[in-house]
Formats: sequence, structure tokens, C-alpha cells
Amino acid sequence: MAHPTIQQLAQDLATGRTTSRRLAEQALARIEDPKGEGARAFVKVYKAQALAAADASDALRKAGIVPSPLAGLPVSIKNLCNVAGETTLAGSKALDDAPPAKDDAPVVARLRAAGAVIVGSTNMSEFAFSGVGYNPHYGTPGNPADRARVPGGSSSGAAVSVADGMAVAALGTDTGGSVRIPAAVCGLVGFKPTARRVPIDGVVPLATSLDSIGPLAHSVECCAIVDAVFAGEPVRVPEPVPLAGLRFAVPMHFVMNDLDPGVIKAFERALRALAAIGVKVEHIDLPQLDELPTINAKGGFAAAEAYAWHKDLLARRGNVYDPLVASRIRRGADMSAADYIELLDKRIDLQRRVSAITANYDAVAMPTCAIPAPTLEEVSTAEGFTKKNLLLLRNTSVGNFLDCCGISLPCHTPGELPVGFMLMGEPMTDKRMLAMARSVAPVVRVH
Repeated sequence: MAHPTIQQLAQDLATGRTTSRRLAEQALARIEDPKGEGARAFVKVYKAQALAAADASDALRKAGIVPSPLAGLPVSIKNLCNVAGETTLAGSKALDDAPPAKDDAPVVARLRAAGAVIVGSTNMSEFAFSGVGYNPHYGTPGNPADRARVPGGSSSGAAVSVADGMAVAALGTDTGGSVRIPAAVCGLVGFKPTARRVPIDGVVPLATSLDSIGPLAHSVECCAIVDAVFAGEPVRVPEPVPLAGLRFAVPMHFVMNDLDPGVIKAFERALRALAAIGVKVEHIDLPQLDELPTINAKGGFAAAEAYAWHKDLLARRGNVYDPLVASRIRRGADMSAADYIELLDKRIDLQRRVSAITANYDAVAMPTCAIPAPTLEEVSTAEGFTKKNLLLLRNTSVGNFLDCCGISLPCHTPGELPVGFMLMGEPMTDKRMLAMARSVAPVVRVH
């Protein structure tokens, strides 16, 4: 099986068809393959620790101790998560002189408690501040669909680690789309939870008002399992929701502008497939979304909150930052306290006005990204990078600003560049979103 799921591998372990040691060795071999993307997908590889954890998992399993379906399975974590005894780099060189973390981040500790075998820490856009996935310090891993294209960001290495079989699932973060974007352009499932459900302590922040932590994997069921672990909830995959009679809203404003022809083709094909089995697809007016560029014109939460965290580090080590990242963070220096308070108020107001419309539907549907993965050449100039970055981030960032949950599902056919079909739900409707996505995923994915 090319891409076995967590449930399939858990069954293989339970029946003795494989061992955690064997799975860890296979994952590490892919990471170490000089012809592969491991050197660019990972900033750190935990070979000795992973093999020791795998051996311990096999021994516990023999004793009848299996803490979760993730037990004994190789997973990756993003390079902005604290790992006890290690310096957290966040895809940068500017933190290489920082003291080591005293403790694991809670999400990392929860993965370990679930029995996951952490194989390494994945590459990312520096300080998580881009949707492209480009990194000048540790290299940029090639997109699994076309190695000349970017993998999307900021959880770039996370996506490539899963797509290339170096991990069964990955921990990503999502502030403006950093789980869903790489999932969409790499052909994976990526889930962004309602932010408050998963603790962000011990994770280098981008914008604490928007930051969330979510999984990337090959299936909705895999994402549901990992999400439950992240949230410290009982691990349970929600039963799929029957699709007939569900109402999906497709906003006609903002998120449907400037779409790539390939994205339009895949998205409309997915809508037709859903309508054919009884989903009521309604194209709605949602002009409130057109207000977002004006609301965020001074840089939004990302610039303000990132600058507050980075200002001293920029003064001391700004010369080693990616210039494209540093310039975006420095925009926060021009925001006043009054600007920030006004931004808070406008966010609450927009959430209220949009929810008054969208709460009447089971989900809002839109393309995850307006474009497929750009080529490395297309983002090689500052102008090209900025243009493509904005198009990658635009649709996903809506959900972060509105504090929604969301999931990206592959909706391309073999031979097409990966395209994501995104469902967005009201805050704290995460379990229902995953239940609906279980039913939607096989309909929109054309095999």
C-alpha cells in the first residue's frame, strides 16, 4: 500500500504483520535517501531516539500496552516546537544561540504519551511567516508532485515528510493557512482546528491571536486521530455524516477572485460531484469578506504580534533573517496601540456579521488556494514571491481571522497539479467538520 493510514498501520501492528522498529527504519531510510528530499524536509532527525522509542513501543505492545492508534507510528513535528534539551530554531539561524528548551511543548508531550515515534523536526518558512514554504537557510524541499515547485508553507517539511513516506502524519501550525496550504498543493489532507482547542505553549509564535496547531496526513480519519491527541481528547474518529441534504455555501466574493484555470476546473468538478449525491450547493453573496484587505492593510495581527515577539531579536540578529520575512515583521513597528485595538474590534465585528450568514449552512466551501504550487523560479524575485504568497494565503486566512475550523481535501485527478477543496465551519464545530469531511473526501477526490 503506497500510503497506508494510521488505522491500517495500527491494525498491521496489532496483528504482527509489522513492528514499530520496522516502520521507523523505513521512515528513517527515506529521510536519509540522498536522492530524496529528507535533507531539505528536516532540520533535525532523531534517529537514535526514534529507534529507541520504536523498540520501547514494540515491548509495550507485547505487554498489552497500546496507548493510542498512533502508538509505534513515525510522525514528524514542525521546527518551532520545543523539544526538551534542544534549541528551538523555527526555521531560522537567528535563534541558534538561544538556550535549550527545558520541556517539550504540550503538543509534543501529548504525541509521546500517545506512543508516537517522533522521527524528526521539519523544515518550514522562517518563523512561519509565508505560505510559499521557501527557506534560504535550510533549503526548500521540492513539491512531491513536481520537484521544481514549492511545497507550500509554512509547514513545508511537514507536508513533504508525509507525502514522501518519511512520516505517517505531521504536526503543522496554521496562522493564515500554514497547514491547509501545503496540504492542498502537495495532495494531502490538512486540518485546522478551532485555535483554542489545542495549546500553543512551547511553540514559537507568529501571531498568538491566530495561531493554531493541526495535522497533515493522507486521510481525514488520520487527521481526526492526531487532532484528538493534540487537543488532549479521547481518540475517536467521528462517524461520517450522510451528505444528502447538507447545505454548503460558496461565497461569490473575495475567495473566488483570480483563480487559476486548473483550480476552477477541479473545484467546480468537486461541487458537481457533491450536488449529484444530494448536497445543496448554494452560491451566496458574502461581500463582508471584501473588507479583509482594508482591515489588515497595516499588516494585521501577524505583523503586530510578530513584531512584539521579534523586535529585540531583530535588533540583535536581524542581519541573518530572510529579508522577505524580516520586512513583513517590521511592518508591525508602524502599528500603534490604537491601530491594534481597532483591529481587535473590527475582527469581532466581522466575525459577528459573517457568522450571521454562514451559521445557516453546514459548511462554507471554497478552493483552498487560488493557485497551484508556484515554481521555485516564479518565487525567485521579491515581486514574484509577494504575489504568489498573497494568492496562496488569501482563502485560508479567512478562517483564521474568523476563528473558524477548516479542512483541505484533495480534489485533483491523477496527472493534474494538486488542488485543495476547503470546507470551513463555525468555531468549535470541529468534530462535525471532520465527520462531514469523511463523507466529502472520497466524493471530491477523483481516482
